[in-house]
Formats: sequence, structure tokens, C-alpha cells
Amino acid sequence: MSLLVVGLSHRSAPVSVLERASLAAETQSKLLQDALAAEPAAEAAVLATCNRIELYADVDKFHAGVAELSTLLAQHSGVGLDELTPYLYVHYEDRAVHHLFSVACGLDSMVVGEGQILGQIKDALALGQESHTAGRLLNDLFQQSLRVGKRAHSETGIDRAGQSLVTFGLQQLAGGADTADWARGKRALVIGAGSMSSLAAATLARTGVAEIVVANRTRARADRLVEILGQAGGTGVTARAVEMAAVSDELTRADVVVSCTGATGLVLTGETVAGALGLPFDAAAIAVEAPAVPAADLDQHAAWVENGSAATPVQAPAVRRAIVPAQSTGTVRLALLDLAMPRDIDGAAARLPGVRLVDIESLAEASADAPMAADVDRVRTIVSDEVAAFGAAQRAAHITPTVVALRTMAADVVAGEIARLDGRLPDLDEKQRAEITQTVRRVVDKLLHAPTVRVKQLASEPGGAGYADALRELFDLDPQTVAAVSRADLNDPNRGRS
Repeated sequence: MSLLVVGLSHRSAPVSVLERASLAAETQSKLLQDALAAEPAAEAAVLATCNRIELYADVDKFHAGVAELSTLLAQHSGVGLDELTPYLYVHYEDRAVHHLFSVACGLDSMVVGEGQILGQIKDALALGQESHTAGRLLNDLFQQSLRVGKRAHSETGIDRAGQSLVTFGLQQLAGGADTADWARGKRALVIGAGSMSSLAAATLARTGVAEIVVANRTRARADRLVEILGQAGGTGVTARAVEMAAVSDELTRADVVVSCTGATGLVLTGETVAGALGLPFDAAAIAVEAPAVPAADLDQHAAWVENGSAATPVQAPAVRRAIVPAQSTGTVRLALLDLAMPRDIDGAAARLPGVRLVDIESLAEASADAPMAADVDRVRTIVSDEVAAFGAAQRAAHITPTVVALRTMAADVVAGEIARLDGRLPDLDEKQRAEITQTVRRVVDKLLHAPTVRVKQLASEPGGAGYADALRELFDLDPQTVAAVSRADLNDPNRGRS
């Protein structure tokens, strides 16, 4: 069995494709179950964020696995396979491990070094565990990726230099001004109460806004977020919750809006934004036709980060509806930050006078510079070292059930011979019998020690997978015994829990 990942991200696909391919929580669970039901896959996990969808699986056939996982992604994302395929990338075995470790360290993020991805990886692991689709390999892989990510942030400066999308987005809204000075005294409207929206609300509170209004489809979650903001001592922010139906009214009083919901359609239309500002709205006049932004342009900021295996070249659609952003000059009456995928805010709002809109696409374009080359190089070294260590540990673990089965067989042989000795020498007292038993066991242990230690060392090296088979053949070990040891390890309730 071998690790395979098939996915797409802001590095391989335009935002217009990513937002259509986004997966709701219930869709992710169904995708995992269908992946496990597919013949090539024995384990599966899905990592779905606002700018990536990746399906990890332990497969026994590479080509069949790629075909099956690609088909499943297309079926559950709602984007046709023919349209989706040009944007998919594939990583296999060590390259797949390298990819996830790089993702965990923030090297593959839109804003290089951001740490929120660690929480998203933890959520992906938890979903795989709850769905019973993450087995030994994926549990070990995702657990180790979390450790590698934490190591990268603690041992390098990428943690200080990296920013969350929220922080980076607010900086873009500030238009070059100090974010705290820009935010001071403003009224903010946060739409959504999930992890990203909660992070946005907390960041706004720390930045110095005067008021935060939280709107969410489930009022209880909005109330809970407001309660948490009130407990964050020292910010001095006033927070209150409203129903989603009140968003239009709150928009007329807001200076800043941050939206990140799981809605499949627009939460704020251009017409709604225009109405809140008392402006006329002509959709035909605002929308313009323009060539698509190629995925390569969205990826400029991370071109210097090692990408691993070459991905399929991206061919963006020839034409799509594009929105020309508002000019940075002039008074900004309403600042909009859209962190949702698919997008929450109509891009046409950016054409309205006095409106500044920052979304996932514009964040990608704005993050093209790479000022953290030294820290990134250090993180890349950590990733490479950890990939090698993980591979060695997995190869060594592969032979462990065989070694355990060998020692079990040896113990059975010792027990059988001691039983025969009891029949031949029934007059042995307990002390004599115990001494003979201990002596025989020591002899067997000493004979097995060197070869079992050495075979573990050899198995941990590249190409060492065959040593388990050789050991089973040499000692005529029962395959069922080896399999039983593997199952016992896999069913350990303490294994792989985060």
C-alpha cells in the first residue's frame, strides 16, 4: 500500500474554479466514505480549506488510485472531470509526505508562513478518525505533519513573519496605512461565526475597532462569539449579535465588513452594497469582460518555494467576468474583506465609488513578494529531514509485526521444549525448572537480538520493504500471525488520537 494525494489549490487553479469546487462539511464526510468504498483505497482523509481541496489515500494501485480519486473529487465538488483535471496535481509516496509537511509549515499557503493551516489539518484528521477512514498510515502522517508544522514555527522566524489571511487582508484594506490607526474607532460587521470569522472578529478587536456586529445563520453561534469577544479583556470593543436578516440594515452603519460563511451563493450582492451606500446600481455597466487571471499569476508569491513533483500545466479558461477593483485614491466609505470560498461578496461591489474590496484572488496577487527567503530555506530543510525520518519510521514499522511474530514463535518453541523437559525429568524442583527455563529463554533472546535489530535497521532504509518478506520466508512464519499483530496495533484505542 502507498500514499497518494490528488488535489487542487490556489497554486494550480484559478479562484473561479476553486470556489465552485468547494466542499461543504457533509460533502466531505460522504467523499471519505466513497473513497474508502473504492477498490484502490484502504484509508482516506480530506483536507478542504478556502484555497485547497486535497484527498489523501492509502492505495495499492497508483494509476487506478489517481483515476478513482480524481473522479470522486469531480463528483463531490460538482465540477466536471474534464474541466477539473487540468487543475489537479498528484503526489505519491515520499512526495506526498513532503507536500503535506510543506502545507503544515505554511510553505504552500497563500500567505507564506500563516499558522491557521495547522488547525485545518487537525480538523481533517479528526474527521477521518470520526468517519473511521483514517487508519494507521494517515493517522501517523497527519499527526506527524502537525508536529512538523509546530517545529517549523518554533525553530524559525516564519511564525513571526507569516500572517493569517485575516491580518494580511486587513493590511490590504488599510491601503498602506498602519492597520491600528486605520481601524481605530471604526464599526465592523462580521458575517459568519465559524473559525475564520471568529479569527477575524478577534483580530478586529485587537486592532482597535470601536464596535463589532456579528451576523450568523445560527443566532446561538453569533451570541457565543459575542460572549467570547466580551471576555477578551483589554480590547474595549463593543460587540453584539444580530440575525442574518439584519445584515442590510447593519451594512448602512458599518465601515468594515468581513465575510466568511459556508453559503453556496452570494451573501452580499452588488445591489445590496450600493443600496447601503445610497448609490445607484447598474450591473451591466459595472461588470466588464476581461481575460482570466492565470493560476500562475496567483502563484507568484510562492514561486520560490519548492513545489515537489511537477503538476499538470494549468490552462485557465480564455474569458471570464472580471471586476476592476476600486482605485486606491479617494475616500473609502466601505471596506469589504471576503475570505469565503466560494465568495460571499459580489465582485461588482469593487466598482462602486467609495468601496474597497479585498478577496481571495486579490490577496493572492498582493502577496507576490517573498521577504522571508532565509526562514523559508530553514523550514524547507526541516521538511526534508522530517520526510526522511517519517519514511524510515514507516518502513521500520512495516517489519515490526513480522519481528513480533518471530519472537512469539520462539517463545512458543521454548514453552514446548520446557513442557517436554517436564515429561522427561518430572523430579525437577521448581527452582531447577525456573533456572533451566530462564537459561533457554536467554539463549533464544541472544540469538534473535542481533538479527532482529539489524533487520529493523535495514528495513528503515530505502528499498528495505523486502526484508519483512525475507524474514517470514526464512523462519516459515504464519502470515495469519503477522496479520493478527498488525490488526492488534491498528485497533489500539490510544493510537492516532489528537
